[in-house]
Amino acid sequence: MLRSGEAVLPSRRSILALPFAPAPRPNFLFVLVDDLRWDELACTGHPFAQSPNAGRLSGEGATFRNAFATTPLCSPSRAAFLTGQYAHRNGITDNTHRSALSHKLLTWPRLLHDAGYETAFLGKWHMGNDDSPRPGFDHWVSFPGQGESVDPALNVNGQTTRAKGYVTDVLTERAVDWLRRPRTAPFCLYLAHKAIHPNIVQRNDGSVEGDPNAPESFIAAERHKSLYANASLPHRPNYNRPPQGKPALARGGPGAITSDATILNRMRMTKAIDEGLGEMLHALERTRQLDNTVVVYTSDHGYFYGEHGLGPERRLAYEESIRIPFLLRYPPRVRAGRQIERFLSAVDVAPSMLTLAGLEPTAAMQGRSFTPLLEGRDQGWQDRVAIEYFSDTVFPRIRQMGYRAVRTRRWKRIQYTELQGMDELYDLQSDPYELNNLHGRVKPAPEVNWWPGS
Repeated sequence: MLRSGEAVLPSRRSILALPFAPAPRPNFLFVLVDDLRWDELACTGHPFAQSPNAGRLSGEGATFRNAFATTPLCSPSRAAFLTGQYAHRNGITDNTHRSALSHKLLTWPRLLHDAGYETAFLGKWHMGNDDSPRPGFDHWVSFPGQGESVDPALNVNGQTTRAKGYVTDVLTERAVDWLRRPRTAPFCLYLAHKAIHPNIVQRNDGSVEGDPNAPESFIAAERHKSLYANASLPHRPNYNRPPQGKPALARGGPGAITSDATILNRMRMTKAIDEGLGEMLHALERTRQLDNTVVVYTSDHGYFYGEHGLGPERRLAYEESIRIPFLLRYPPRVRAGRQIERFLSAVDVAPSMLTLAGLEPTAAMQGRSFTPLLEGRDQGWQDRVAIEYFSDTVFPRIRQMGYRAVRTRRWKRIQYTELQGMDELYDLQSDPYELNNLHGRVKPAPEVNWWPGS
């Protein structure tokens, strides 16, 4: 039901209960990490990351080994998760001040709320700097823009306050308190961490104040500041390689890398996130809700550490930026330890969460429900994803580099929408690190010509 003063949305297909809805309806705990690469967890292959609680989700649930962001940038990716729509449809195309539009988005937690769920949002909304409550959430805790790593200012249900402590711990404590509340309805908690984003200030035009590559911009909890002190970091074979055969990238000069000191500080920040995940799982166990809760752990996009001469950055359509971790635990539908190789896209999340709740996705959603994959039923599933980026002027190296890209099992095609003669094509079967641009030399399979409708 709309709150007083809220904009009326266009009419949509009604939300109907599906015949196979589980009883009782599941709860949802959705944990979104900022900027976490798909390969930065122990359960996804990192050699020394301390992430046992993420590992628990993987061991007791499903790991999607091929999950992708639809736009590798904070605001558009978050909108895609929530709406099941690509940026070209929902309108959240960049990190500029899109607060008014974000109040109108029809999100899957809002649809759960309208279907009788008790809902909460905690953390980084980041579609504009406006931290005021969005429709469809009974409980709201957020902060302006990127937020602060220590003693953050918070908007709690419309009231401004200032918390004490490390922001990840503050959000965890409030999440655990909310999960422990007695209730008679199923619940949905959407927790969007600030970490592992640097402690910088974002302006309304999308530009930032502060150095996103400086090690000191990545603030770990005090108890973790000496973690990994003697660690030797792994680097991918395309690390610190000049962008040969990539004329669009070559316009930006020789490139950059993310320092090992910065990478280690980022990893230290993830430790508090993992500890918080463990506390929330424990709270669900104590209230006997764990096995009836769909727990999802994922990220909005990846991050370059010097691959292709890029760092610190995301935005571009290479693997380091578009691939994300995606773990899901829900024993009634998911066999423990399942490794799912089929593709998952950020726009698939909203229809999947609704289907798990026994609700029908709306006609406006462009994603597919991945629930058949949880049970090993993948007939007809097409392994292809679309990635798009709308050029902005915040980072000169990415100037005029809007693109449309299609990723299949074998091929990746990148078509730049503002640059002529600079497209890219990679055969990922023989060139997984995207070092050899085949555009103009090889004709790819027709499947890379697909694009989702507007």
